[in-house]
Amino acid sequence: MEFKDYYKILGVNESAGQDEIKRAYRKLARRYHPDVSKEPDAEQRFKEVGEAYEALKDPEKRAAYDRLKQGGYRGGEPFTAPPDWDEAGFSFHGGGFTDAGEFSDFFESLFGRSGPERGFRGYRFQEPAYDQRARVSIDLEDAFHGTTRTFQLPDNTGSAVRTVKVNIPKGITAGQQIRLAGQGGGSGKNRGDLYLEVEFRPHRLYHPEGRDIFLDLPITPWEAALGETVKVPTLGGHVELRIPPGSQSGRKLRLKGRGLPGSPPGDQYVVLKIVTPRAETPEAEEIYRRMAETMAWNPRHEMEA
Repeated sequence: MEFKDYYKILGVNESAGQDEIKRAYRKLARRYHPDVSKEPDAEQRFKEVGEAYEALKDPEKRAAYDRLKQGGYRGGEPFTAPPDWDEAGFSFHGGGFTDAGEFSDFFESLFGRSGPERGFRGYRFQEPAYDQRARVSIDLEDAFHGTTRTFQLPDNTGSAVRTVKVNIPKGITAGQQIRLAGQGGGSGKNRGDLYLEVEFRPHRLYHPEGRDIFLDLPITPWEAALGETVKVPTLGGHVELRIPPGSQSGRKLRLKGRGLPGSPPGDQYVVLKIVTPRAETPEAEEIYRRMAETMAWNPRHEMEA
């Protein structure tokens, strides 16, 4: 059998601390997870990574392995456990594990038949906890009122879906995340968190920017010229808005506090859009002619100068 360089397998230095070893293991375990990795040797690499972590995560095993490695052994070289291995107090046979074939002959020659914690595709690795992220689409009304929604999301393998129930808080904005503790990747109780990034579905009336809401409001030429009080929709219901006389297209009027809830709440901005009716009857044509004669106004005069 060959000597295995567990530090090289995990990609860490021999002086690495336990936290660094754990981070390296989690990163590689995610990369070579047999159910998600597309690399041809993923299963074997996943097993090697788990074996290396099993040897190095335990201070007693790591110390014994380090003493052996200091004897000049290198990864890939032929190896036979020293005759005095047991006598030196480094043997871990009879350690209470029962799963044969879980690790390599090299590992078992040093530490005995030692199996990890959970069954997985013939191995018994406990899948490391890791956070997951996904996007969910909600309506603006959900963000305004707050609600509970159920979403179908891909599971860890990407080949199936799972159902998650999510509380949508009032005032959440696009890009914010909702954290579901313990519903991320991993196995059993050893699971990370699930972070759901919120995005809004397109709305037929409103365009959100942060907590502020924008609404294009069509008005008539006479409402713009003379001023008028009109009903305007908001997420909280219709309100009355006074259009100042002489308003032009593009003018923004603010409805304070009528955006998404928060501290402080957002506002709703009403953008005026003047809509000119068609002259579809002789009477309407005559009105437009009288307007042209009476007002004699050229909005392009500065362009003609």
